[in-house]
Amino acid sequence: MSEATLRATTRLRALIQRPEPLIMPGGFSPYLARMAEAVGCEAYFLAGSQTAAFLYGLPDVGIMGMRDLVDHARHLAARCGIPIFVDADTGFGNAVGVYYTVQEYVRAGVAGLHLEDQEAPKKSGKHAGRRCISVEEAVGKYRAAVAARDALDPDFVICARCDLIGAEGGTFEGAIERATAYLQDGGVDIVWMNSMNTREEIREVCRRVPGPVMVSYYGAPPTPSLAEWRELGPAVVIFPAIVASVAAQAAWDFLHDFRAQGPAALDAWRGKGGESRWGRPPTDTLLGDDFVVQLEERYLPAELRRDYEGTFGHH
Repeated sequence: MSEATLRATTRLRALIQRPEPLIMPGGFSPYLARMAEAVGCEAYFLAGSQTAAFLYGLPDVGIMGMRDLVDHARHLAARCGIPIFVDADTGFGNAVGVYYTVQEYVRAGVAGLHLEDQEAPKKSGKHAGRRCISVEEAVGKYRAAVAARDALDPDFVICARCDLIGAEGGTFEGAIERATAYLQDGGVDIVWMNSMNTREEIREVCRRVPGPVMVSYYGAPPTPSLAEWRELGPAVVIFPAIVASVAAQAAWDFLHDFRAQGPAALDAWRGKGGESRWGRPPTDTLLGDDFVVQLEERYLPAELRRDYEGTFGHH
C-alpha cells in the first residue's frame, strides 16, 4: 500500500515510530495547515491555545468546550493531506468524558490527540498556576482513552501530556514516574513531556522514559538544531504555536506601521511579499480556487459557467 493511500492515523503512527524525529509545527487554521503541508511538513498540530485566541479571543484556561475544538479539528482534517494531531485539553471531564471525547475526535478524521494530566479548569501548558490530578486518576483517563480508540480505530494515536514540571508540587523525578505509568499502565502511545528547558533535561527524559517521547523546548536560545534533536532522542519535536505566533507578530508589526504611516505601510508590505525569496503564498492553490473552476467546467451547463477571461479581479 502506498503512503498516499494509508489512513492519516496509520501515517502518524509510522512517523512516531521511525528513528528520525518528527518535527511538527502548530497553529490553528486550515489555511496555515495547508501552508505547512505545501512546504513539506509531515504533520500539523492544532493547538487549543491558538484556537482559543484566534477564533474566540480567549485565554487558554479551559473555557472552550469539546464541541468547539472537535468541530474546528474536523475543518483541518477535511482540508489537509497530512496527519492532524490535536489538543484535547483535559478530555472535558473525568474518564467517562474522555471516552466520548476521544471517539468524537476519531470521527472528526484527525490522526491523534493529546490529553493533559491537569486539574480542570486547565491552564496553558507554558503558564504558571498549573495543578495536576493524581497519577491514579490520570492513568484511568488514559485507559479510557485507549479503550475508546480501540473500539473505532486502533491506529489513532493517544498521547499523554505530563504537565507536572513547573506545576504546584511538581518535580522532574515525579514527571518521569508519571510518564512511565502513563505508558505502562495507561497504555498510551507516546508521552509529551512539557516544559523542557535544557538539552540535558530532554536527553535524560528520552533515556529514562520507556517509550516514545514528545518534547517542546522552552529554554534560552539557541533552540536545538535538527542534528541535535537526532542526538537527543525524542520521537516528536513539537512547536505548538509557532505558525500562529509568527502570523500574530507579522500582523502586530504591520498594524503599528499602518497606524503610523497610513496607506504607505500597505504599499511597503506588498513590496515585501514581492521581494521574498519564497514569493507570496499561493492562496488560490492552497484554498482550492483552481479546483472550483474545474468543477464548474465539468458540471455546469455552458451558459451558466462564469466568464473568467473577460472579467478581472484584484490580487
